[in-house]
Amino acid sequence: MRAVTLESVPSTPAVTEVDIPRPEAGELLVKVAAASLNGIDAATAAGYTQAFMEHRFPLVLGQDFAGTVEAVGEGMDGFAVGDAVFGAVMKPFLGAGSLAEYVTVSAGHGVARYSAGLKAEDAGAPAVAGTTALESLNAATLAEGETVLVSGATGGVGALAVQLAAARGAKVIATARPGTQTDFVTGLTEAEVHVVDFTGDLPAQVRAIAPDGVDAVLHLAGDGAVLAGLLRPGGQLASTTGLTQDAVEGQDVTVHTIMAKPNAQTLTALAVQVVSGALRVPVTATYPLERATEAFAAFGAGTPCKIAVTCS
Repeated sequence: MRAVTLESVPSTPAVTEVDIPRPEAGELLVKVAAASLNGIDAATAAGYTQAFMEHRFPLVLGQDFAGTVEAVGEGMDGFAVGDAVFGAVMKPFLGAGSLAEYVTVSAGHGVARYSAGLKAEDAGAPAVAGTTALESLNAATLAEGETVLVSGATGGVGALAVQLAAARGAKVIATARPGTQTDFVTGLTEAEVHVVDFTGDLPAQVRAIAPDGVDAVLHLAGDGAVLAGLLRPGGQLASTTGLTQDAVEGQDVTVHTIMAKPNAQTLTALAVQVVSGALRVPVTATYPLERATEAFAAFGAGTPCKIAVTCS
């Protein structure tokens, strides 16, 4: 099968031929219709993930996927051949990813069915980003009427977090460059979103909107210590970049380090919201598998939100 692989790290991803994986006990073999890029894919190619995860070469990249069940492993129930499924590869190592024509995934976590009302390109994009956004908002205990600062609003997690926070009735402040990035963010939801320019005086801009500080920060990009300083006393910061409580020692704020773990319940809830139109997955570019290297180049160049790759 064709797959996006690395022979070593750091190196540039390439489309090569590798063996089709076989499902082990409790696993599904999924014929991938669409997948999408996440920050961990670029980080792996750059060699940044070697310190904390095992790498198996040739390393097939990718986490998000959508497709149909092609085969099931021994002792597996709950899914059948032909089921339309989506989710994220949740293996304890890197190397058996979803940017390929086939992928194996555990039936016990990281996978759920999706309905015919959801396009494969959309289903193949929200698992990691959507789960991360939900877990970040929940960790920050964001409630109706509170103010949240989403730092990194043009990324996959940020674009979904802006929508989910607005749906909770929160006041949303989002970071973006002026121009097309700002237009992208304000177009995510019908609710008002206050956009601040992260290349300018960010603290002054945020304080002009929330003089007493914001209730919560979603730290998806930027300087976490600076962002923590924009919280009110007792505020909550959810970080996807590895920020810990030690970084804000002496401040009356709480830091939550987020490591998203997609499960069937969360994935199903995301799919329902996307199908109903309550949540939009902004796939801003789509590439066929044979042009996946162009997708990585676009990701590195800052193409906003999600980049999809069609695999079949």
